[in-house]
Amino acid sequence: MSHQQSSYPPATGDPYSAPPPPKKKRWPWIVAGVVVVGILGCVGLFTLVLGGTAKVVSDAATEMDDNNKGKNAAAGELGKPAKDGKFEFTVTGMKCGAKKVGGQFNEVRAQGEFCQVSVTVKNVGTSAEIFDSNSQKAYDEAGTEYSVDSAAELAVNDDNQTWLENINPGNKIKGVLVFDVPAGTKPATIVVHESMFTAGVRVPLA
Repeated sequence: MSHQQSSYPPATGDPYSAPPPPKKKRWPWIVAGVVVVGILGCVGLFTLVLGGTAKVVSDAATEMDDNNKGKNAAAGELGKPAKDGKFEFTVTGMKCGAKKVGGQFNEVRAQGEFCQVSVTVKNVGTSAEIFDSNSQKAYDEAGTEYSVDSAAELAVNDDNQTWLENINPGNKIKGVLVFDVPAGTKPATIVVHESMFTAGVRVPLA
């Protein structure tokens, strides 16, 4: 009896061995790295821009504050015109010592005493501008700042209410700025401004 030879090749190796592991794909990590680098770059750029913007805002605020305090004011002279913004100012004199101003129906009493500064304001620009007396500041020799007394100004300038007046180009107004200062105090200078945002002109009062 003859045996039929098998046509299958003999098995080799371990029939239970695991197939080789698949190759790891590298492209997801490359993409992730590119994304991370891009995000970090954007964050850095945003921080740089934000920091620069904050500095610009801070510098502008400092300049505005210095302007308001008269630290950047140009030098002027008593009795001579000086320009700030659209306005040309001529400060002509000061008198101090009054304890009250106004009349029977609009009398205003000083906490200390009133110093009254006479000034002419002319619009030398090309458009109308409002003159605000609250932007004007007086200073004593020590640098102490004094603001205007609006009620006293209304009483003093009753026939010439000019201190929130819209001045057209070429026109001018005359009036008195009134400061309530401690008795015996005489302001040494006044800084006149077109507005609180301008540098102003410092004029000696004596």
